[in-house]
Amino acid sequence: MVGGIIQRIKVYIDSIGGNVSAFEKEVGMSNGSFASQFKNNKTIGVDKLENILNRYTDIDYHWLLTGEGEMLKLSILEEKASIYKKISKYDKTNIPLYDVQTPEGIVDLFGDNEHQVVVDYIRIPKISECDGALYVSGDSMYPLLKSGDIVAYRKILNIESNIIWGEMYLVYVNNDGNESFFIRFLKQSERESYVQFVAQNPHHQTIEFHVSSIKALALVKGSVRINTML
Repeated sequence: MVGGIIQRIKVYIDSIGGNVSAFEKEVGMSNGSFASQFKNNKTIGVDKLENILNRYTDIDYHWLLTGEGEMLKLSILEEKASIYKKISKYDKTNIPLYDVQTPEGIVDLFGDNEHQVVVDYIRIPKISECDGALYVSGDSMYPLLKSGDIVAYRKILNIESNIIWGEMYLVYVNNDGNESFFIRFLKQSERESYVQFVAQNPHHQTIEFHVSSIKALALVKGSVRINTML
């Protein structure tokens, strides 16, 4: 139980930021009057109590008068708990960010991911589940993406059956021992079982690979661009 009524009022003021002068003004008290009453442990008038309860409707009057129970009304506590629950839910959407520099690292990242170290976590509002995020290098998708941007991805299994034509993908290709890693739009080729890799940048020509050359695939779900470090 927290002291008397005047002490409990001070506890509440502290909980909303501790601005005693603003509180006095809101409830019709003269400047410095509450501070003086608190310092000298004086009682507070009934009219002022009514003003406080009318202005600060989240205070539980039973707590204010007796010190028993919770400082805030139950409905307020439930609302705060609901907000906390929503925040906790969003915490689960943290996306691990990797800094991968080699084809071997890409293969591991899109496979069992046993050896890659998370360098940070990012969060993108309203994005569905992602497996991770990578830094972009190169200008093949410029101006949509530029070097240094971050893309969040979702790994694709059963590659031949699950490509959505026209979407952007991270793609690891091993074509007769030649390894390459691309960020491209994938489109269906006129040649059977071939896939077109289409860049956003017109200076990069469209290339084709047999679908069996695609060893790892991830759908790009979103991107983040940092314009300045200032």
